[in-house]
Amino acid sequence: MIIPVKTSARTQMIDITSQVRRAVQESGVRDGLVHVCSMHTTGAVTINENADPAVETDILNTINKVIPWDDHFKHLEGNSAAHIKVSLFGPSEIIPLEKGSLVLGTWQGIFFCEFDGPRSRKVNVKVLAG
Repeated sequence: MIIPVKTSARTQMIDITSQVRRAVQESGVRDGLVHVCSMHTTGAVTINENADPAVETDILNTINKVIPWDDHFKHLEGNSAAHIKVSLFGPSEIIPLEKGSLVLGTWQGIFFCEFDGPRSRKVNVKVLAG
């Protein structure tokens, strides 16, 4: 299943947990694994706290300090910072599935991380029975 994600900023974290849960329900699979994968080289997927939005702000502020947008990169397209950030975060996550529910901690959510927005993005969700 493809989840569309519309971003509104250059760097942004969007909680997609509810959309992933919906994809799991629609699959009918009760036990297995859920693979959530960004279909972009400048957008990542991560799991982190989704209770306090300050966590997202802190993560984005820190990653933007560590890897600034304009740092004399060689890539002609001008978005090397975004590519580097995705390589650090990773394009995907695998989440266990038990009894039809994602196995996440109390405060954990699944995020699409935009590093070259705003854009229209796609996240692939594959539910694997097992």
